[in-house]
Amino acid sequence: MNDHRVLIIDDEKNIRTTMSRALDLEGFAVDTAADGGAGIVAVRDTSPDLVLLDLKLPDMTGLEVLEKVRAEHEALPVVMMSGHGTLEAAVKATRLGAVDFLEKPVEMDRLVLTVKNALRLGTLEGAVKALSRNVERRHGMVGDSAALSRVQADVRRAAPTKARVLITGESGVGKELVAQAIHELSNRCTGPFVKLNCAAIAENLVESELFGHEKGAFTGADRQHQGRFERADRGTLFLDEIGEMPLQTQARLLRVLQEGEFERVGGTKPIKIDVRVIAATNRDLLEEVQKGTFREDLYYRLNVIPVEVPPLRDRKEDLPALAIHLLERSCRENDLEQKHWADDALEGLKNHDWPGNVRELVHLVDRLAILSPGDTITAADVKRTLPGAPSLTGGEIPQEGRLYDLLEAFERRIIEDRINVFSGNMSKAAEDLGLERSHLYKKVRRLGIHRD
Repeated sequence: MNDHRVLIIDDEKNIRTTMSRALDLEGFAVDTAADGGAGIVAVRDTSPDLVLLDLKLPDMTGLEVLEKVRAEHEALPVVMMSGHGTLEAAVKATRLGAVDFLEKPVEMDRLVLTVKNALRLGTLEGAVKALSRNVERRHGMVGDSAALSRVQADVRRAAPTKARVLITGESGVGKELVAQAIHELSNRCTGPFVKLNCAAIAENLVESELFGHEKGAFTGADRQHQGRFERADRGTLFLDEIGEMPLQTQARLLRVLQEGEFERVGGTKPIKIDVRVIAATNRDLLEEVQKGTFREDLYYRLNVIPVEVPPLRDRKEDLPALAIHLLERSCRENDLEQKHWADDALEGLKNHDWPGNVRELVHLVDRLAILSPGDTITAADVKRTLPGAPSLTGGEIPQEGRLYDLLEAFERRIIEDRINVFSGNMSKAAEDLGLERSHLYKKVRRLGIHRD
């Protein structure tokens, strides 16, 4: 005897009886319904593990029943049946969520096998969804907004495939976390996840970092060096800020994607690799293609599955759940007693536009977790810590001056303040400001900021 319950929805009594007996002999508990309306009620009342549903019913079509059932019970496996099935009906049923399609008259051996396979598939899908939720939560994809749901759905669709993925979005939205989630949900999850930030490496060293080099390939190459592609073999290579990659390197990368092999810098021996490439950028690459700074053929090679990550300001309804999750994590990682949010503090987070996106929120939560005196973080704590607080803006608004000059002076003060907070550590200052390190260095040079 097994624990599975099957519901048969069919208007022909003989079919209901014959199928019930066959499934009963296999140890299934069986319920039946003679029309669509009764079937929908039976799904709610009996909580079946699987539904066998006829395509033609007296009160509505089986497809209509399928749509209503799946709307309320997304994970419930449904097998469609029809004595006059068409390919068009089968395709539509599959699109609506049916897991299989049986033609009448149904052989009982085929029926039993189909039911067992569908139940097995349903159990597997449930396990995969549970794993997906766990991975998404671990990587900060917390919330119920429509914008985040689209990202989660894209991750689940992309993960099981071998296709390359291009992740787009503003700085700080969590593109690397999305890439890690795709890797962990893929069949490469036991392989390495190797990262390369194309903006953080000097232009003349990018090829060596990607493909490695042989001893003596250039001045200073005193030993053989294994590149990121070799280290990512049988795993995933994440190329962050791909829009910053030099054109010459883009040409070599394109060849690797086409042929699945490369040579180290200074080498002649082709090296075969099995690597899935996920790229990310905060630039509009099509615009870069038009400017001539990014290869069009490489863009289409990378952009097989596009995933656009929305800025935090476009999913503010996720802020409370995300803030609670981040505070729990911060207290755990910093060995602190667990702290909690006051309701007005969570509401106060929604008043900020989060130009640094999730990265900015992460650092804000870390600061509040460490610096807030009590076990509850209040709205006053949030207001004091958020960028734009009086201590940061410097009080009164200047009464004269060109807007550009005023903004530049304000930007200089913010950057100087943040560099001082982190004792001159540019990497930490850049991360806190939601900037790439190379961008912060450019701003420091442009604004004439002197670092001790």
